[in-house]
Amino acid sequence: MSDIPVPVTDDATAVFVEHRELMFGVVYNMLGSVADTEDVLQETWLSWTARGGGAPLDGVANPRAYLVRIAVNHALTRRAAISRRQETYVGPWLPEPLVAQGEDDGVEEPALRTESVSLAMLVVLESLTPLERAVFVLHEVFGYAHTEIAEIIERSPAAVRQLAHRARGHVHARRPLYEAHPRVRREATERFVRAAVGGDIAELMEILAPDVTVWADGGGKRKGAGLRPVHGRDKAARLFGSLARRGGAGGHLELRYRRVNGDDAAVLFQGEEPYAVLVLDLTPDGEQVSGVYVVANPEKLTHVQRGEA
Repeated sequence: MSDIPVPVTDDATAVFVEHRELMFGVVYNMLGSVADTEDVLQETWLSWTARGGGAPLDGVANPRAYLVRIAVNHALTRRAAISRRQETYVGPWLPEPLVAQGEDDGVEEPALRTESVSLAMLVVLESLTPLERAVFVLHEVFGYAHTEIAEIIERSPAAVRQLAHRARGHVHARRPLYEAHPRVRREATERFVRAAVGGDIAELMEILAPDVTVWADGGGKRKGAGLRPVHGRDKAARLFGSLARRGGAGGHLELRYRRVNGDDAAVLFQGEEPYAVLVLDLTPDGEQVSGVYVVANPEKLTHVQRGEA
């Protein structure tokens, strides 16, 4: 029998491409990193093309289920490496944001058309174990039944139900069910960013909730990002006041509104380069900002493009 590998067929490639968007969404929500997600999809492609000596479709009744299972298991393996990196990460760690290129929702990239999980929710998912997170993403975000998940992660349906119960409990304890209306979020984002970029401390004190928390992820590569989250309105206002001064001294910061992980948010550019992504959490009445997520690590902004105004 010949050892020469069978060329991967166009049909097998088309099947992979057809399900790539789904796999990207599942894996990204498990990992919170675009770069790691792309690596996992590459590993999944290699596993897919190696199957059956280059004939991936042979004997596969449900290619979609097969590909998702392979992608999830590669993601679970990758999760351990990400956790090790986080142990030595400088300052607060935030997920790598998915940023739409333009303000028009109709031109979003394919990855942004998948089921979106907010940046704040991805932060909460970091508190789960890798298996709990996989079950939560598959069931709560993508609608997989517990029996389907059991086959994907090779656990019993009873074990999956237990993982799902624990995951829901952790998430609901840390993440309110309230989600601001898109219009309210957009208006609050615009008001906050105008005050922050303009250094309007009085306006910041009005819009920031007394117990606001700011997570600034600079990865040790942005001055002033801080090594710990900033708690309280006074400290937060001073932090954004210093951001405004750096923008004026070190080069004008230009603002673009974008959809970030499905929510209205803001992106600051310094020249052609992205400087920071800002995503807000609002109080239930939508009147004040209860949390600010600032992703400023340049390594997490490589996919962000300036685009048109």
